[in-house]
Amino acid sequence: MKREDVRNVAIIAHVDHGKTTLVDELLKSSGVFRANQEVVERVMDSNDIERERGITILSKNTAVFYKDTKINIIDTPGHADFGGEVERVLKMVNGVILVVDAYEGPMPQTKFVLKKALELELPAIVCINKIDRPEARPMEVIDEVLELFMDLDASDEQLDCPFVFASARAGFAKKALEDPEEDMRPLFETIVDYIPAPEGDETANTQMLVSTIDYNEYVGRIGIGKIDNGTVRVNQECVIVNHHDQEKLRKVKIGKLYQFDGLNRVEVAEATVGDIVAVSGITDLHIGDTICSPENPEAIPFQKISEPTIAMNFMVNDSPLAGQEGKYVTSRHIRERLFKELNTDVSLRVEETDSPDCFKVSGRGELHLSVLIENMRREGYEFAVSKAEVLYRYNERNQKLEPMELAYVDVPEEFTGTVIQKLTSRKGELQGMSPVSGGYTRLEFSIPSRGLIGYRGEFLTDTKGNGIMNTIFDDYAPYKGDLAYRKTGSLIAYESGETITYGLFNAQERGLLFVGPGEKVYSGMVIGQNPKAEDIEVNVCKTKKLTNTRSSSADEALKLVPKKEMSLEQCLEFIDTDELLEVTPKSLRIRKKILDPTMRKRASFKK
Repeated sequence: MKREDVRNVAIIAHVDHGKTTLVDELLKSSGVFRANQEVVERVMDSNDIERERGITILSKNTAVFYKDTKINIIDTPGHADFGGEVERVLKMVNGVILVVDAYEGPMPQTKFVLKKALELELPAIVCINKIDRPEARPMEVIDEVLELFMDLDASDEQLDCPFVFASARAGFAKKALEDPEEDMRPLFETIVDYIPAPEGDETANTQMLVSTIDYNEYVGRIGIGKIDNGTVRVNQECVIVNHHDQEKLRKVKIGKLYQFDGLNRVEVAEATVGDIVAVSGITDLHIGDTICSPENPEAIPFQKISEPTIAMNFMVNDSPLAGQEGKYVTSRHIRERLFKELNTDVSLRVEETDSPDCFKVSGRGELHLSVLIENMRREGYEFAVSKAEVLYRYNERNQKLEPMELAYVDVPEEFTGTVIQKLTSRKGELQGMSPVSGGYTRLEFSIPSRGLIGYRGEFLTDTKGNGIMNTIFDDYAPYKGDLAYRKTGSLIAYESGETITYGLFNAQERGLLFVGPGEKVYSGMVIGQNPKAEDIEVNVCKTKKLTNTRSSSADEALKLVPKKEMSLEQCLEFIDTDELLEVTPKSLRIRKKILDPTMRKRASFKK
């Protein structure tokens, strides 16, 4: 049976090529919003952090109607750190829309997501977006996209894909560049004509693969997936099986069933082949589980999610200022919150350690873990985190392997020398160098993941904010040798108290300060950066001793250099292996792991 009235499609692209804005326009032009309704931009990015950073972190489902056809659309993330989200939602769809920027052309993540789609033999519609950019070069980008298809061994049918030109921001799409700029109808027509209708046997036993998990405080876990065969009804008795876990066989009952309509979930009594539905009422449901009829339980094959490459320790905050700003501060609170995150984030791993106050959290990259830290911070949690370290593997010959990444760097020509020198000093190997338009050069590097830790801030400084760096996980390779993370030292507070202008004035000669006057500090807290390699203790709580004699010029105002405000990412990049970042809802403080100066010296001698 073919469901001609349904199309299931995912929108895939490199970060910032306009996927979410395109979904906005599809929703608007299909009449989901009232004519006079005020709609926020990027309506699919519902999470605060997604809205602030302008990135998509979690894939989202929506559905629109074009004429008599229901089009289920899945908006996916573009960042490599959230690649686990993209990999699994492709199992729900029958085709993809590959969005490519009309100026930038195919980028590393374009290649990653397209490769996944081609492996699953999904047809692709290529949407050249942002054609109204002044420097747009749509015809050259078409050639680059076709080259990419050939590099990825696309079949003849996949190579014969339709191209649509669009400007998601201006709200139009067209099949040829000379066509008039009207609305999104040409894209809708291409979806209906080119993306195959879902197929399946309506009379067969039920089979539904859970591709995404949502979580709700009231109903618990919600499984989202496409029905491959049969029908799903409310109160239906089913069993759960898993392709990668042959032992799994559990009886369950469908509690509630929802379908997507615009931005809403609508309760339905039953759904059939080709429908994308959300199911609630099943505890302990996981991504990759298949919901089947009890008569003939058969699991649908599902690719394993890529393993994490980077890990950090989350621990209870034990600094002298602990517990003053956070609402949730104990190890029980932190443990519950981290394990709750596993409900929705498949690429994350949380492990208990020897200490009951410390948990090892592994993810796909620094951005992946920093988003989790920022979310916890906003929810009122207080804790400390260690420096991100890569996860090593060992082969059968017991050789140490480390994760490698491909870094694609676009920089103005005058900065290429600096960037090449910095990345080669971090064990990077230059693989290619080619000019791109606008006086930029594209450098391709193969570099260990640990070589990129803490580099992004330095990169922006070196290129005066003009460089663009994109990285993507490549593979595990033999260990490349030791690497110094940081060439500068730390300025460490000598005593606890409040900072005084006089003390700061004397300390600022030693380096760049992270604190201003009137801030609480404690002994062992990092309050600045020393340009030289060693750590220095400074007393920023020192007051000026008053004397009997005063000259008229002695008390002139002391001029302080403004302190450096550090964002969460900058703090995570800055900290060294012997330091921790103390995270509270109001503050970010860097500190030494060992606060006592004598003990710290002893530990460094032992090294």
